Amino acid sequence: MIDVHCHLQFQKFESDYDRVIQDAFDAGITKIINTGTQLSSSRGAIAFAEKYEHLYAIVGVHPHHADKIQTNPEVVERGEPISHNVIARNEAIPTRIPVEQGIASSSMTPRNDKSYWLKELYEMTKHPKVIGIGEIGLDYFSYKSNGIVEPKVQKEIFLAQIGLAHKAKLPLQIHNRQAGEDVIEILKANKHLLQPVPGMFHCFAGTKEVLKDALDLGFFIGFDGNVTYKGLAPGETVELSELARLTPLERIVVETDAPYLTPIPHRGKRNEPMHGILTANHLAGLKGVSFETLVEQTDKNVYTIFNI
Repeated sequence: MIDVHCHLQFQKFESDYDRVIQDAFDAGITKIINTGTQLSSSRGAIAFAEKYEHLYAIVGVHPHHADKIQTNPEVVERGEPISHNVIARNEAIPTRIPVEQGIASSSMTPRNDKSYWLKELYEMTKHPKVIGIGEIGLDYFSYKSNGIVEPKVQKEIFLAQIGLAHKAKLPLQIHNRQAGEDVIEILKANKHLLQPVPGMFHCFAGTKEVLKDALDLGFFIGFDGNVTYKGLAPGETVELSELARLTPLERIVVETDAPYLTPIPHRGKRNEPMHGILTANHLAGLKGVSFETLVEQTDKNVYTIFNI
């Protein structure tokens, strides 16, 4: 089974990522897609993909970082990514991919250039194991740690990365939290920039209307460990289990978002890619199919979206 979205380059995996990856493969995970949230963690995702044959990278700027990326593009938020010093010390993952392999040196573009971050991301897309742009989108949920980034700024960064994906001919991995109407509006207005298979909504949540619009636009829908939770998430109006039942199996992909959103019965502990098996099992029950049928179809869906 393929875990289509996680963050193994985050500090929560600093001490044991080799074991975590091996445990995932032993549990039946066959491929892992590691997603960036800013420049540093995007580079980290590529570095993991370089080290491990069955890992791939998606690069981009999360809406949480939209207000910082133009003024301080190398900002590193608490919790991500794994320290380059630790990586080097463990002789595990290179701190930078050579320029000839597709990643530009940070000295190649002046830091006072507000489009520096976008140029850096474009250079990353040239790497053969970069398969998408993400996680990008809008987030209007008020987090205790950082509140809400100004929506206008979020939209600007989202639009810039849609343009980047068009230039690089890569699918999108969309982040949407309580911003569904605006996300759909932007995607519809820029449909001409999307790929024939435009991508996927990561960790889907929202209304039935947003789900229908996303499907109509050609997007696939990702479900995570929180689909195993009972009740409504804060600010939501439709349970994830209902949204999963409404989504055609031919359009579902399975993800973990590790280290977050750990499924039952391990909720409250650090999530790992191996727990994607639990999420897939739960989804199979919701869809009324066998585990094997669900995995066969959802893996097929991943191959439809991404070049892996």
